[in-house]
Amino acid sequence: MATKKTVKKAAPKKAAPKKAVKKAAPKKAAAKKPVAKKAAPKKAVKKAAPKKVAKKKSARKPSAAFMKPLTPSAELAAVVGSKGLPRTEVVKKIWVYIKANKLQDSKNKRMINADAKLKPIFGGKAQVSMFDMAKLLSNHLK
Repeated sequence: MATKKTVKKAAPKKAAPKKAVKKAAPKKAAAKKPVAKKAAPKKAVKKAAPKKVAKKKSARKPSAAFMKPLTPSAELAAVVGSKGLPRTEVVKKIWVYIKANKLQDSKNKRMINADAKLKPIFGGKAQVSMFDMAKLLSNHLK
């Protein structure tokens, strides 16, 4: 009797991952390059940049006419004081007064509700836009 030999088929072999081969860097080349020489030119470049920015900031000056002190009217003096102030300071003091007395409208923050002191400044209006406020203040500054 003849016996049949069973032949097992071999499973396909997976390729083994290739090992990374490290190449040794020449030691002589690394010793020739000093590290300090590379860092020195970079520092010199970084120090030069801030000097240029400082020069640009010092060139701008406010206009003398813009900072000229103006005398407030009697109605406005009740809020900001009778001393002469530039227009910018008057607006700042008005805003301090508005925020301290919570006169800004809660729903529309652009609107300002006038109280007894602000009503004569705002021309008798009960509510004024913040953009119109500067125009109305100019009527009370000389």
